Amino acid sequence: AGKAGQTFLLVGTDSRSTDPTTGSDATAPDFVFGAQRSDVIMVATIADDGKSASVISIPRDSWVNIPGHGMNKINAAFSFGGPPLAIQTIEQLTRVRIDHFAVIDFAGFQQMTDAAGGIDVNVGQATERDGVVVPAGPQHLTGAQALVYVRERKSLPGGDFDRVRREQNALRALVSKALSSGTLSSPSQAYDLVNTVTQHVGVDDSLTNTGLAELVFGLRDLRASNIAFLTVPTTGTGTEGSQSVVYLDQQADQDLWFAVNTDKVAQWADARPNSRLSATPR
Repeated sequence: AGKAGQTFLLVGTDSRSTDPTTGSDATAPDFVFGAQRSDVIMVATIADDGKSASVISIPRDSWVNIPGHGMNKINAAFSFGGPPLAIQTIEQLTRVRIDHFAVIDFAGFQQMTDAAGGIDVNVGQATERDGVVVPAGPQHLTGAQALVYVRERKSLPGGDFDRVRREQNALRALVSKALSSGTLSSPSQAYDLVNTVTQHVGVDDSLTNTGLAELVFGLRDLRASNIAFLTVPTTGTGTEGSQSVVYLDQQADQDLWFAVNTDKVAQWADARPNSRLSATPR
């Protein structure tokens, strides 16, 4: 687990539980059949040399084949069968091996952001929810503001696609903060970071805090500029029965996942300048 070259499936659930469901501080189950879907789906891969990485989002409404359940929205896989079925679905879709799994709920994201001292993001469009305001422009967001920021979609021109970009922007801010603060400069600081994160994020049983700390410390030469934030290519939206869905671009996606498997995501993205997350997503 301490080696680079690892691929994580990152999931954010829409759990409405009043108690924490993810991380070591959880007091409620992180998965109950049919109780929640995966609002956030990202495949994060660290290159073999530990000096570059990629985070690729898959829209939650992507119309895919879920093993044993037929065609459905990809976020239904987690609801139908929890982490195992979510992983199986992603591996079948991408032909990328998933080494590890991590999951966080709404409460965990808010608490983790506060534990990090907030995040600095450039907000493309002002947002308000339940009295919490996120102004446009460069902002330092608290956990409550960050949660409002990443959950908004209805007021954004691109709907869920813009929300995906916001989710990536928030993750980019958290990762950039850790990389630039010197947190990874020593094994003990790496362990402290992991200990804080795993209070709010649930990870698979094969990952101990020590193993995660070794992996994090191994990323001390990684720079934020060498992390590619992308969304899988799509051909558009439509309806399947009563469901609004997103159709994936099978050929373009196949090329992207091949790039993931061969550590050539940067080259794939460089050939498609508009594919990377912008400095100011909506």
